[in-house]
Amino acid sequence: MDFNVLCQLFIVLLVIYAGSKFGGISMGIASMFGGYLLVYWFGLEPGNAPFDVMLIIISVICASSALKASGGMDYLVGKASLFLRKHPEHITYFGPLVCWLFCIVAGTAHTSYAMLPIISEIAQKNKVRPERPLSVSVIAASLGITGSPVSAATAALISEELLGLKGIGMLDIIIICVPASLIAIFVASFVQNRVGKELEDDPVYQERLEKGLVKDSSSQDMIAAMSPEKVKRARFSVCLFLLVVLIIILFGLVPSWKLPNVPLSSTIIMFMFIAAGIIAIVGKVKVIEISKGSIFEAGMVAVINVFGVAWLGDTIFHGNLELFTGGIAGIVSQAPILFAVALFIMSILLFSQAATVKTLYPLGIALGINPALLVAMFPACNGYFFLPNYPTEIAAINLDTTGTTTAGKHLIDHSFQLSGFITTIVSISLACLTVWLFY
Repeated sequence: MDFNVLCQLFIVLLVIYAGSKFGGISMGIASMFGGYLLVYWFGLEPGNAPFDVMLIIISVICASSALKASGGMDYLVGKASLFLRKHPEHITYFGPLVCWLFCIVAGTAHTSYAMLPIISEIAQKNKVRPERPLSVSVIAASLGITGSPVSAATAALISEELLGLKGIGMLDIIIICVPASLIAIFVASFVQNRVGKELEDDPVYQERLEKGLVKDSSSQDMIAAMSPEKVKRARFSVCLFLLVVLIIILFGLVPSWKLPNVPLSSTIIMFMFIAAGIIAIVGKVKVIEISKGSIFEAGMVAVINVFGVAWLGDTIFHGNLELFTGGIAGIVSQAPILFAVALFIMSILLFSQAATVKTLYPLGIALGINPALLVAMFPACNGYFFLPNYPTEIAAINLDTTGTTTAGKHLIDHSFQLSGFITTIVSISLACLTVWLFY
């Protein structure tokens, strides 16, 4: 690897470091500085900006934000909260499961923001180390993206440009990825439930408790706080949102429903925006309120950051395509499953499952890897947990006032690393087993 390429990689790593240090939309802004250096100083051609991926994310965020503004998200969270409070001793298992289900339905990990405070509160009140459920919950939310029928990553994977040409559809994603992810979450929860000292014995918690830094994060019953009319509108909004998700699934499962030259990504975008509009009308939501909600704010920050980093990553990857593909091809030809390692590393750089799919999967197809096996490696695209700078990770760290959930002292020894690797390895292994048995 020559000096120029090393300098380019250094710029990308510097961008990631700046984004993790300053937060907000700094990742996206820093990426544009990085892109400028790669294009104008090193002479690389600008990469392909993932516009279709961003539009899917924006449309899903709009629909989820409308659901939030109508009270539908609070209704869902309230129902989930009631379930979790009935089983506080199993919060490390059920908390991540709820976050995963929310992401499966909504197609974005940002729905977990509503659940993380409740999970942290239940764990703290029942003397469970909050790091345990929070660490798995954050990873489970991301893992839901690689199984959700309405996520941008899934739409990109089964598009006619990629695995759709090989006969892979949404049903294959559901069969191969969803059961494997579910089991992987329970395995990670089982292991994480035995990690670290018990909360009462943790010296950091005791020190923060003495200093008055541990906050009582009690929250009210969201549904009880609603008026009967509000509950009725919220329930309708939830049903409508779920109906739209079901329709999208059917468009993906039933070939006769698809129109010529209309990709699934366009269907997702249209139906999600339509859902947002109907929810706003029936839920009597002022449109301005949709853009003021926490989901919309967090989602737009993520869109800017993902857009910038994905564009930067695509620029350096395609600017040095022969170098990267040559190295990957040499490794993958010996053991195709090692393509998952390439996906994992690239997802750390690109900060997005969908961008990783669009960047590397054409190479996997060109190398002749079994399309079903490529689906089994889909969870490897969740590698961005490797550095604790994703918004859901930062949120979990900030919510845990006991101090058990941390970013680590050396950036890679953070609370989410173990759960991330367990879910990635287990889900890919089980998905490969499914492919071996049924494909």
